[in-house]
Amino acid sequence: MRTETPQPVRLSDYRPPTHTIDEVALTVRLAPQKTLVSARLKVRPNPKSDAGPDAPLVLDGEAIELRGIMLDGVPLAQGDYAVTDESLTIARVPAGPFELEIETACNPEANTALSGLYRSNGTYCTQCEAQGFRRITYYPDRPDVLARFTTRIEARRSDAPVLLANGNLVDSGEIEGTEKHYAVWEDPFPKPAYLFALVAGNLAVFEDSFTTMSGREVALKIYVEPGKEDRCAWAMASLKSAMRWDEETFGREYDLDIFMIVAVPDFNMGAMENKGLNVFNDKYILARPDTATDQDYANIERIIAHEYFHNWTGNRITCRDWFQLCLKEGLTVFRDQEFSSDVRSRPVRRISDVRLLRSQQFSEDAGPLAHPVRPSSYIEINNFYTATVYEKGAEVVRMLHTLIGGQAFRAGMDLYFARHDGEAVTMEDFVACMAEASGRDLSQFFAWYEQAGTPRLIVTDSYDETAGTYSLTVAQETPPTPDQPDKKPLDIPFAVGLVGPDGQEMPLVLDGEGAMERPVLELTQREQTFRFRDVAARPVPSLNRGFSAPVRLETDLGDGDWLFLMSHDSDPFNRWEAAQIYAKRLLIRLAGDASSGAPLADAPDFAEALGRSLRDQSLEPAFKAELLGLPSETDLAGEIARNVDPQAIHDARRHLQASLGRALSGELQDIYERFATSGPYSPDADSAGRRGLRNAALGLIAMADGERGAAQAFEHFRTAENMTDTIAALSALTRTNRPERDRALDAFYAAHSGDHLLVDKWLMLNAAIPFPETLERVRTLMEHEAFSITRPNNVRALIGAFAGLNPATFNDPSGDGYRLLADVVLELDPLNPQVAARLSGSFKTWRMLEPGRRALAKAEIERIRACKTLSRDVYEIVTRILG
Repeated sequence: MRTETPQPVRLSDYRPPTHTIDEVALTVRLAPQKTLVSARLKVRPNPKSDAGPDAPLVLDGEAIELRGIMLDGVPLAQGDYAVTDESLTIARVPAGPFELEIETACNPEANTALSGLYRSNGTYCTQCEAQGFRRITYYPDRPDVLARFTTRIEARRSDAPVLLANGNLVDSGEIEGTEKHYAVWEDPFPKPAYLFALVAGNLAVFEDSFTTMSGREVALKIYVEPGKEDRCAWAMASLKSAMRWDEETFGREYDLDIFMIVAVPDFNMGAMENKGLNVFNDKYILARPDTATDQDYANIERIIAHEYFHNWTGNRITCRDWFQLCLKEGLTVFRDQEFSSDVRSRPVRRISDVRLLRSQQFSEDAGPLAHPVRPSSYIEINNFYTATVYEKGAEVVRMLHTLIGGQAFRAGMDLYFARHDGEAVTMEDFVACMAEASGRDLSQFFAWYEQAGTPRLIVTDSYDETAGTYSLTVAQETPPTPDQPDKKPLDIPFAVGLVGPDGQEMPLVLDGEGAMERPVLELTQREQTFRFRDVAARPVPSLNRGFSAPVRLETDLGDGDWLFLMSHDSDPFNRWEAAQIYAKRLLIRLAGDASSGAPLADAPDFAEALGRSLRDQSLEPAFKAELLGLPSETDLAGEIARNVDPQAIHDARRHLQASLGRALSGELQDIYERFATSGPYSPDADSAGRRGLRNAALGLIAMADGERGAAQAFEHFRTAENMTDTIAALSALTRTNRPERDRALDAFYAAHSGDHLLVDKWLMLNAAIPFPETLERVRTLMEHEAFSITRPNNVRALIGAFAGLNPATFNDPSGDGYRLLADVVLELDPLNPQVAARLSGSFKTWRMLEPGRRALAKAEIERIRACKTLSRDVYEIVTRILG
């Protein structure tokens, strides 16, 4: 806990470690309150260090008890070393290789922070990224120290019949004369301590195998709590699909004899890629048609692929330091996006990715938490597992792919794997491989990693009918962000198309260059003009196709142009984008009217355009479902940016949904009836798309007519044969203020109160009810038997959903929502600083609010910061938010 002002860690201060570790032999004797850890380290001075031969050995350590220490077999006296709350320092160590043995103790039962070694529902589990290994033993806990690990685990067989660690199992048996047994795991690949994993408990296993492209057979095992084995089949199928895809797409073969996944109910993250032993939040493993939605199935498929892909992009090649976090996360998110695009619908996956980027990362870039994809400093590294590092980091990799082309990108990846296998590297190393493989100078492109903020592209056009030329002028600017007032021009791939008056694509013939092989303009200057010739009629430009760059677009296109593109653009993403832009413009006007008390108009032109798309048989159902989804309230607040009235935005959006529901009632009811299915559930993309469209239609039907819509949604709930339809019905009902809503929610809890994953869905649905009384509902649920503040999934489902998915109620003008969140952050911070810090980030957009709400939010943020025992995690977030 904070006792003084925390000091930042800076990238510019990086120095190689004074010593490196070649081998680690751990013996872990598990016990709930006192686990004993014996660590034998083979240490040597690091020849890359500039600290000199007399440098002391400094090891990280936190929340552990030192019980003994020996250097080359000789016990050290207390005067030979110094221990603080955060480190163990040995002032004098040999100038050559030596062996260090350290005995420590920790308390897994009391570890509510869920970092290091802890217990989850009786199962011992570890989480060592980013800096959890120091809570197990003293160690240079940084990613550029790579060692080979051998781990011996001992435990009472009755408490933990299953003993797991990284690598391959090399020995196991009973410990004579005791009730204990042991297992020894050996990982042949050097790894940083953040990839260490240990799991022990009473676990059931779901097994399969995979034959690699070189003919090796790999044992695949998913460990879950007993009785849940029947919910693992989809996770196993997803794993095998990811393994095959990585071989075929990137030539990457798995390298151990066994690959294991363990699912636990208490986990700060979604999952962790520990070498050979992935640990997952069980919400991203367990699935059965009656317990998981289509979205759950898709998330499981994606996250299993993501963690598996880390075996090469993160494990075999890791980060030199935590400033390079995007080296593994952004790159691996790009890889999982490509995987999902190949196994599902590429346009729909792209839309989903951009929705997430805009809702989370664009707001991050626009506020006090803005930071580059590669930050230059941090106080607490856990705070930089952000949408900027992950989602924007993936977009930067995607832009590289677009600029140099798929063939050169694959060659760059092959070079990266060959050159840096077994190393801890930097972003410069990665980009250098891409530059070498493509023969391009990527020095300007590298600014994407170093410069925060979302660029704005201001596009104007002109058409010369006589000359048959059409010109696009593009200016780029990036707004100032904290600590970066001045911005350089970026290297931006800008995919474009020209749509003729007949709705057909026009050829792209760039003046001075000829026909374009790839329809991608490259922006490198603050302003550039591109002239196309042989243009027979004035076109409508289709800009930033496929969202080729993560930018905000400003154009002089009118409403009619967007409606035209919505009907005719051949680029699926931009067809959806045109609908989003038109809807944003419409909703912002409606929000202004709602704020002033003016009557809200309907939108017949938009409804007509949507109706044409719904009747278009060439469009897949999943894409049509995306078209029916309006921009979120968070997106709209980001567009307005100043003096935001969340209630007015909410009222405008509800009004437009109801208006569209009424105008399209015939088409929506036809979809609802035509896409009804019977028979066995399948999570495949086509089936999920059909359900998604039907349920999107139900949502608008429910908004259009409160009484009839609620009755139809309740019948949908009552007759649902899978969890997708059940949750869709409940979601529709939560947006109504009808008695059917609470009847359905009560029935759902009564049916599923014994399943913590479904209880979390119930908590989230309650928290998202967009009416003022929800604030008291949330307070009541915090006292409910289903809720525990020490369970991260509970906190995210109830408090996180309230603050993130219910803007109008969270931003109630009374300030009660802000007070509730601040109370929870202060209560949670001593227990789990990581989760508390994530919650405090919900205040990040407070400066956008109108003055009354803004003052109330600021007061609560200041109340949090005034706490004298605040963790580094929360202190950094609230300090940055306050600026």
